[in-house]
Amino acid sequence: MKKVLIIIFGLFAIVSCGKKDVKFEAFSPEAFAYDLGDSWEVNSQVMVKGFLQFEKDGIYTASIKYSVDLIKPNGEKVQSIFADEKQETKDEAIMDVSLEAQFELDSSYQEGSYKIIYKILDLNSENQTNIEVQLELIK
Repeated sequence: MKKVLIIIFGLFAIVSCGKKDVKFEAFSPEAFAYDLGDSWEVNSQVMVKGFLQFEKDGIYTASIKYSVDLIKPNGEKVQSIFADEKQETKDEAIMDVSLEAQFELDSSYQEGSYKIIYKILDLNSENQTNIEVQLELIK
């Protein structure tokens, strides 16, 4: 009976210490803008984790699609000011992926507090997530 309990406890310990699913989420958003005189160059980045990746012959692949909306200080929304797809491949499991956006704002964009919204889709699982980051345009 003791051996059976030890085996059951051992199996339970192995199963409970196994790999846990990580929720698909974005984190560490950053955004900044360069004043180019008559326009602004905006650079932004977020990280994502918890996406589904496929492995074939020791190569891991993740596929992410994302778009960026911009909310002006007056609340007006500029939809999909930037959009891209990123396919990451590595010879080991991929922990996270960096998503970057770069776009220019013309002279009609005034100083103020803007909001950048990333809308992110894991193409392998169809899971979605969003994340926001503040952007200050200051001359």
